[in-house]
Amino acid sequence: MTAPASRRYLAIWLPMLAEDIWRLADPAARPRGQEPPTVFVEKINNAMRLTALSRSALALGLMPNLTLADARARVPELVVHDRDHGGEARLLARIVAGCARYTPMAAAAPPDGAILDITGCTHAFDGEAGLGQDLAARLAQGGVTALLDYGDTPEQARALARFGRGKCDLFALPVEALEAEAPVTLALRRAGLKTIGALARRPRKMLAARFGDLAIRLGRLLGEQDRHITPERPLPPVFALRRFAEPIGRVEDALACLEDLGRDAAETLLERHEGGRRFLARLFRSDGAVAMVEVTTGQPTRDPALLIRLFRERIDALSDPIDPGFGFDLIRLDVGGTEKLVARQDDHLATARHKEELAELVDRLSARLGARRIYRARPENTHIPECAAVACAPSQSPSWEAAPEGEPPMRPVRLLDPPQPVGAVMSEVPDGPPMRFTWCGRAYSIARWEGPERIAAEWWHRRDRGGKPRDYYRVEDADGHRFWLFRHGQHTPGDEEPGWYIHGLFA
Repeated sequence: MTAPASRRYLAIWLPMLAEDIWRLADPAARPRGQEPPTVFVEKINNAMRLTALSRSALALGLMPNLTLADARARVPELVVHDRDHGGEARLLARIVAGCARYTPMAAAAPPDGAILDITGCTHAFDGEAGLGQDLAARLAQGGVTALLDYGDTPEQARALARFGRGKCDLFALPVEALEAEAPVTLALRRAGLKTIGALARRPRKMLAARFGDLAIRLGRLLGEQDRHITPERPLPPVFALRRFAEPIGRVEDALACLEDLGRDAAETLLERHEGGRRFLARLFRSDGAVAMVEVTTGQPTRDPALLIRLFRERIDALSDPIDPGFGFDLIRLDVGGTEKLVARQDDHLATARHKEELAELVDRLSARLGARRIYRARPENTHIPECAAVACAPSQSPSWEAAPEGEPPMRPVRLLDPPQPVGAVMSEVPDGPPMRFTWCGRAYSIARWEGPERIAAEWWHRRDRGGKPRDYYRVEDADGHRFWLFRHGQHTPGDEEPGWYIHGLFA
């Protein structure tokens, strides 16, 4: 007899995980429904075998565990890729981390699934069906094929997701739903025990004596034994809270309380030899509303004075001021992100102090303007000018190659995005420098020039393996204005004339 269910689980099965990884790598080049038959192989017993297949390959009758030679004999146009187990594990970890919006109890079920304990978490979605629909929609929007189902135990939910086909008849499931070892499953089928119902009618002692833990697997699938999952959650965050017998009605009093909570959190961080990078203050009003203010720091810290200064900057910069309403009856400070921070001797050198002052300035600007509005430029390993620098967090310390002393800059600091075409260019053919051009309705005569600096297209990143080269020139007109021009393409008989563009201005 099945015991009453005390918990509810939601299982996610990703049957096309290998194909989804392959498609997500370049979604524009692989539209769904138009991809060629594709298989993913790995070496098993000194033979290359199919371990995952795309939908089009399955439709042609190919099956997992088939050798690659046999598959090519059946489908000569087969596209073959190595199985990316690392990429699949990373995607699965991202999915499990994203399930925190539904429940804190989420765990991966490698290699192709996850289990969520949704007990007590469905009220915000009008029941477990609403939660499942929301999760399925988000996975589909992200390009992930998933099948979901519910159960009283993790094994039951996973079996229904893999073999249930939308039905809840446990006894009709095949014995493969037990996920036992292959020899055990084969022995059951040879004995005529092909479904869970046929197996459930046999004495459990006989199954345990003959097949080991098969009786335990069967009991868990039928909901008779619940094996709670171990959620993949990080170390519990550091937090401090204060409850009030009477609500406080001033924001200044709330800030004073936050400073006290910062000291409490600092003691905990000190015991753990850590510092905080992200701090979230939650101010719970007596009418149920919650005001949240978050600040981040470029370096780990546990200084309450710095923390309260950042919170004041952030609150003063809010477009919608905090309304205490009928007062706050609970204030909580969460330290969401922590890093190691060990005690060190104070450094009074100017260089070290400059770094600290710069980090404090970045923190204050981030609190006042927003963290996403403060960034640094980081060099990239590419010769393409518009791709040679990208924005990065101000906490990073990118290194730039210094220009030769006394030499003018090779490239302007600011580029035009996109490069602007110039007209009426007079230059020597086939590859001479420009002598005259027109830009924004004004003609410029070039007095001095340097170049060309040829930059070829990165053909290894292009689908057509082509691309036109660019010839860059640093030019100066008679009035001393300096421009960065380039010719896009080369003079080739029968082809269109190369175009000229201005890509930047020198100071």
